Amino acid sequence: MKNYLREKVAFSLKSLGISPDVTISFEKPRQPEHGDLTTNVAMLLARSLKRNPRQLASEIIAHLEIDPALIDQPEAAGPGFINFRFTDRFYHHQLGQLLAHEGSFGRSTIGKGKKTMVEFVSANPTGPLTVGHGRGAVFGDTVANLLEWTGHDVTREYYFNNAGRQMRVLGDSVRLRYLEILGQAVTFPEDYYQGAYIKDIAQHLYDQHGSTLSDEQPEGRFKEQAEREIFAEIKGTLKRLGIEFQSFYNENSLYETGKIKLIIETFREKSLVYDKEGALWLRTEQLGREKDKVIVKSTGEPTYRLPDIAYHVDKFRRGFDPMIDIFGSDHIEESLDVLAVLKVLGYDTDKVKVLIHQFVTIVQDGETVKMSTRKANYITLDELIAEVGADVVRYFFLMRSMTGHLNFDLDLAKQHSDENPVYYLQYAHARIASILRNAEQAGRRYVPQTVQLELLKMPEEVSLIKTLLLLPEVVESCGISCEPHHLAEYLHNVAALFHRFYHEHKVLGDDFELSNARLGLCEATRVVLRNGLAVFGISAPVQM
Repeated sequence: MKNYLREKVAFSLKSLGISPDVTISFEKPRQPEHGDLTTNVAMLLARSLKRNPRQLASEIIAHLEIDPALIDQPEAAGPGFINFRFTDRFYHHQLGQLLAHEGSFGRSTIGKGKKTMVEFVSANPTGPLTVGHGRGAVFGDTVANLLEWTGHDVTREYYFNNAGRQMRVLGDSVRLRYLEILGQAVTFPEDYYQGAYIKDIAQHLYDQHGSTLSDEQPEGRFKEQAEREIFAEIKGTLKRLGIEFQSFYNENSLYETGKIKLIIETFREKSLVYDKEGALWLRTEQLGREKDKVIVKSTGEPTYRLPDIAYHVDKFRRGFDPMIDIFGSDHIEESLDVLAVLKVLGYDTDKVKVLIHQFVTIVQDGETVKMSTRKANYITLDELIAEVGADVVRYFFLMRSMTGHLNFDLDLAKQHSDENPVYYLQYAHARIASILRNAEQAGRRYVPQTVQLELLKMPEEVSLIKTLLLLPEVVESCGISCEPHHLAEYLHNVAALFHRFYHEHKVLGDDFELSNARLGLCEATRVVLRNGLAVFGISAPVQM
């Protein structure tokens, strides 16, 4: 609806010889009597054109070429708003278009031609994915879905490092557990990886090699076996959530190809670094950041910022625009430093969008489940999926804004009632599927060729129709803002309006034409729920 009006207003401005340098946007008026949509474009343009905004609004209306059968006469209101009212015929026509293009309804082409990367998860292979990783994983995958639904050419990329201190500690953790299997007494450091998975990896090595690895170094077969098994588990966990990556990017390749060395040389040429106490420091303070940061330690080991900068330079080299980075809240400062450096290196950082998600707390019986990754007294993402199912995990991670802390209520997640928000949506879809099956069994199958949608005139019907038609705009808006929780709110509203309609009006009544129209409305609702859930990567069951 907004796209239809945007084209008409843009053409009217062109007829007036005005090239708009502002976005032509539409909002729903606060008061229903003011119409269905309103735009303030006349007010935005009036100052630069030195015109009276109310008069300009009237001129725009005079040059609008619209079909009166679809839109009532627009009106200028207030200081210069233009209000629009769509006719019932318009809504019925659009509902027919929804039913005719049900598979693609909700999609748009605003991102056509944009080569887009979404980088998310990016956990190093040191252990199973936690629920914190899970929130970022589901968020990233859904943002990628939204961008695909709006026409972007999306690449999902996982960035990881299999070297450095963490991996050395991982290898040595496995080595010590292996020596324990051999009967040796070992001292296991408290800051080593404590999880049962470490013992499992050690046992697998013993099963394969017996005691022949007793003199093996931590970074040899112990690290290699741990990396291989953990990464296989990570990929399996993600697959259980329906997440698959097109690209895995290893941080080590930045060193092997000389890209890190080149970045350091560039830094020195631009006087962005200096040596101090054996370490290499980045002049981030002169870039507007709080203080200078070490990018290479005195040990010769790089900090996170150096490879991250080189990695983003490589993203630019590969031609991605936009580049979406999904990080946990512990990466905020680092990401700001990286963007500041990229900007001074001459890269357009407007092409990089950093999205931060907050932490997750698991709540059960009203109590917080304490978690520690190092000590391994945490709930893994796999365990959460096994407990409540992939659909529930995905929806619960998405139904709230990523900028807020999430309390994941296990008790609510396991309920099969309307209180469980994902069950509420899936039940609505299943209920509609049941209505359509029952109609067919009763010889009252929905017949699209003869449907008379103009018979849908009751307030509950019209309200549901208007809401169903918003799906493309909601998906588009969520894709632009990368805020999928608004889609969750929308789908919940669709389900609520359908239940209200179904409670107030009999679908299979004596009037065959009206019944067919109402079955069409049921089908349209099913399409919107199914497509919306598809964006979330969630199933739409036909029976529950």
